Amino acid sequence: MSIPKISEHLTRDVKITLVPVFFIMLAELLLLMGQDHTSIWMHVGIILCLPVVSIYYHNREITMVYQALMLLSILRLVNISMPIFFETTLYTFIFIYTPLIIPIYIVLKAQDFHFSLRISDEMKKNRVQYSFIAVIAAFAIAQGEYAIIVVGHLIPDLSFMSLLQLSIVMIFFVGLIEEIIFRYILQRRLEQIIGIWPALLIASALFGVMHSGYGTIYEVLMTATAGLVIGYLYIRTRSLYLITMIHGLTNVFLFGIIPHLGTGLGLF
Repeated sequence: MSIPKISEHLTRDVKITLVPVFFIMLAELLLLMGQDHTSIWMHVGIILCLPVVSIYYHNREITMVYQALMLLSILRLVNISMPIFFETTLYTFIFIYTPLIIPIYIVLKAQDFHFSLRISDEMKKNRVQYSFIAVIAAFAIAQGEYAIIVVGHLIPDLSFMSLLQLSIVMIFFVGLIEEIIFRYILQRRLEQIIGIWPALLIASALFGVMHSGYGTIYEVLMTATAGLVIGYLYIRTRSLYLITMIHGLTNVFLFGIIPHLGTGLGLF
């Protein structure tokens, strides 16, 4: 008689986990359709409701997933509301992602994460192989995205200083912070409730819809696919360093190198 009860309990946990996932996806799809105000209020509601639900539903694993999901809504609200302080668009990313350090730190602390960017023993043995994987994966993802959204460059030229500025912003602000949220926290916490592969699919789908601001469903699908690749590599390596490099280098190619040199980079 205990087996059905356990099964029922797990099913309930899965349902309670997936409800806010559904509403975040809905809010982002509304943003994609131009319903900005509705989307904003839905994200505000998510941030207000999830802590209340956590109080009445005493399950630490569920609570940790909710904390991760709240980071997504915070990211969207900060992204939408951040004023433009500089004419250089690149600097905007710094003002968007820096405030997220505080809630991320609170979540990491509350969930007893031992944050580390260390290079794993496996990576030390295969550093050349992993570096090659990071560059190739980043280049392939960037080419796919550029074919869809054809973004302009964020740097005036490909000088060393311009590339250095772009790399610092895209790796240490955008790449690192997003990978901490989507893979290091969210995907790992989802794994504890729904399993490794369903967690990979859901985290990747959320990663995709959180790019709805570009205004095209094709970019959502492309970034969801990129999330699958990055998330799978994270499952294999558990290296935040590797996936941060892939994410950051993707943006370096997408917003810097490819717009100046073209998708073939002069090689084809």
